Amino acid sequence: MYYIGYDLGSSSIKAALIDSATGQTVGVTQYPEQEMEIFSAQTGWAEQNPELWWNHIGQVTHKLLVQTGITSDQVKGIGISYQMHGLVVVDKNQKVLRPSIIWCDSRAVEIGNAAFAGVGEDKCVSNLLNSPGNFTLSKLKWVKENEPHLFEKIDKLLLPGDYIAMKLTGETTTTISGLSEGIMWDFKQNKPADWLFDYMGISTDLIPTIVPTFSNQGTVTSSAAKEIGLPAGIPVLYRAGDQPNNALSLNAFHPGEIAATGGTSGVVYAITDSTDTKESLRINNFAHVNYTKEQPRIGKLLNINGAGIQYSWMKQHIAANSDYNNMNELAANVPVGSDGLRIIPFGNGAERMLNNANNGAAIFNLNFNRHKDEHLFRAALEGIAFSFVYGIDILKNDGVQLSALRAGNDNLFRSEIFSKTIATLINTEINIIDTTGAIGAARAAGVSSGDFKTLTEAFSDNEQVMTYHPLKEKQAYVDAYQLWKNDLEKKYNN
Repeated sequence: MYYIGYDLGSSSIKAALIDSATGQTVGVTQYPEQEMEIFSAQTGWAEQNPELWWNHIGQVTHKLLVQTGITSDQVKGIGISYQMHGLVVVDKNQKVLRPSIIWCDSRAVEIGNAAFAGVGEDKCVSNLLNSPGNFTLSKLKWVKENEPHLFEKIDKLLLPGDYIAMKLTGETTTTISGLSEGIMWDFKQNKPADWLFDYMGISTDLIPTIVPTFSNQGTVTSSAAKEIGLPAGIPVLYRAGDQPNNALSLNAFHPGEIAATGGTSGVVYAITDSTDTKESLRINNFAHVNYTKEQPRIGKLLNINGAGIQYSWMKQHIAANSDYNNMNELAANVPVGSDGLRIIPFGNGAERMLNNANNGAAIFNLNFNRHKDEHLFRAALEGIAFSFVYGIDILKNDGVQLSALRAGNDNLFRSEIFSKTIATLINTEINIIDTTGAIGAARAAGVSSGDFKTLTEAFSDNEQVMTYHPLKEKQAYVDAYQLWKNDLEKKYNN
């Protein structure tokens, strides 16, 4: 028998099957092959059609079953991972009322800022661990203000994963972790933040039934079974946002453990047992998948917009579409510090960890007689690595006691220059793990059903691809980072 895991992203939906007896992956795929379209009617807006997500769930399920040769009656449970912070609204008939306002939509920034000031910054920080910001509840407030006739029809507010679970089971449910990512959970009172809903003029009746992250969250209906090709009656057993789920996939559950990704943007997600924070703007704090009031596990999320997109830009415009391996090989010919060339990678919009500054990327000390393309490649990798170190320092200042860093095998961390630079500067080894969010969601379903007794058991057999150890000779890295940091602070303090 097998568990299926779905990972609903904004570009595609990934699906994985794992063996319920061994936890081993038997197949992974995605649909569609081309990135899903994001609609932007105005600058700063980003919307997707949830019904398209549901259609793609059916397509990716069929594709995976054909690819693996596994029949649908061999699937015994479902796990769901999903793009965080999005808003889906449905009426009493569970009909979607408007396109989803997804994670990268920024229309509700001012609403969140006004709420932060209006209800009091101290209360937001102590109870929500965050500013209301540009998150799910603020987006719903935007709908209330700008689409009042539609707002009156809303029966439930859902996160993207809640919507998929609803389509599978016919039930509207959510989780504490999900409510916290939408900045709707009061950690002190251990319940939805009714005072913030009151301030927004929104009834808490719109919140779906709250279910545990690991639990039987409903079973697949006969109509859903016909649409996606899975058996009626099998349970949805797990649900979490993509970053908490990525940490789960990388076996990060305990204080001090960090899960990192280095794609177009970068994410550092650190686990702590503290419900205190000094950083409500530069860092987001969410209930991790194994959070309980008695044993709190908080995921501190730091986002870096200007990460892999910079290296991708160089690949397209400097390297004449050479592949990344060749770029990395050329960069390896250049010494640490790139012969004085330094690059600030923050050219992909506002950077939260720089207090939402949006001053663009920068190149320092470019010498036309000395520097070549390999210097640019090395300086680019170092600049992105330095930005991760800068972010980790912010997390440490907010109480994270770093003990381990793990990353997937499908991003910047495959670069030896990038990973060794970070490992050396934070003095912590980096373990590269071969896994995906869909695999993690499938294994989590097995934990929920009892086939795997503990989270550690489910993920301890992750395939470790490689480990990057801190280098003993580190002074050159320290010096290069300090010069980069000086450039950064001069640029963003002007």
